Amino acid sequence: MKPKVLVYNHISEKLLDELANHCHIMQATPSEVSFREHLSSAEAIIGSGLKVNKNLVDHAPKLKFVANISAGYDNLDLIELNARGILATNTPDVLVETTADLIFGLLLSAARRIPELDQYVKSGKWNGKIPAELFGVDINRKTLGIIGMGSIGKAVAERAHHGFKMDILYHNRSRNYAAEEELNARYESLEDLLKKSDFVCLMAPLTSETIGMMGKKEFRLMKETAIFVNGARGQLVKEDELITALENCEILAAGLDVYLNEPLNTKSPLLKLKNVVTTPHVASGTHETRYEMAKLAIENLVKGITGERPPNLINPEVLEVNAKLKFDTS
Repeated sequence: MKPKVLVYNHISEKLLDELANHCHIMQATPSEVSFREHLSSAEAIIGSGLKVNKNLVDHAPKLKFVANISAGYDNLDLIELNARGILATNTPDVLVETTADLIFGLLLSAARRIPELDQYVKSGKWNGKIPAELFGVDINRKTLGIIGMGSIGKAVAERAHHGFKMDILYHNRSRNYAAEEELNARYESLEDLLKKSDFVCLMAPLTSETIGMMGKKEFRLMKETAIFVNGARGQLVKEDELITALENCEILAAGLDVYLNEPLNTKSPLLKLKNVVTTPHVASGTHETRYEMAKLAIENLVKGITGERPPNLINPEVLEVNAKLKFDTS
């Protein structure tokens, strides 16, 4: 008998057919009544965004594998998964370039006020002249500060350095010598980066140390003409203090793809501020990239099912305890 796998997000039929060669597929979204029933017999689950915590695994007694279709995995309670011998994988790398495109797009949109100008034209207000109050700011040859110079941060820096001749500053847990050599990036303390940058791009991972790392103090260190972009996680920012900084013109503008609570509350002040560009946590959201992410997640899952080491294993310590992951094939 093939192992039972619960698919809880949309995956293309082509990839599902491939997965079906190795698994018995069950499909249900978390909001469907059948989800809990399928979960009770699932040996593996695959999808993105689901909180895989004690409450969920308590209802999944046979669960052995979690394939996360995401580079981040803060939705997974790894302590709980490790305690129960459940393997987990993610899908890094394939979304790097696409995510960097969106992040830099937010920077461009906020600097040149593209959403406002779009509405200005569509509302019929454009009479051939453009009022100076709708002018944006230049990007070319400005200074970009990147907080979190991982693979996505570096990809953003490449666009800035090569495409817009920007000076690159960065703050990271460790030095990124490749970025320094290839992009002439300069390592700075967080305080100095905030003071010197015309644009600040937050790309740090979500950890206990980074939660709330950007707040009133940090926004006041930034230039009044600076633009803040968050392409990491909403929890890294004290959102109410960001709103205050924007309302009081302590910083010029912001471009946001992530928020403290998602989806963003329709009453959030962020939706009323003209100097904020918002996108719905969609940095990896292209057809091509989402396909490649799902493909990699399935590769991870199939490797695990067939007794091989998955290429993107998050918690290898589970394999060290359980020499080989065994699925029910009776």
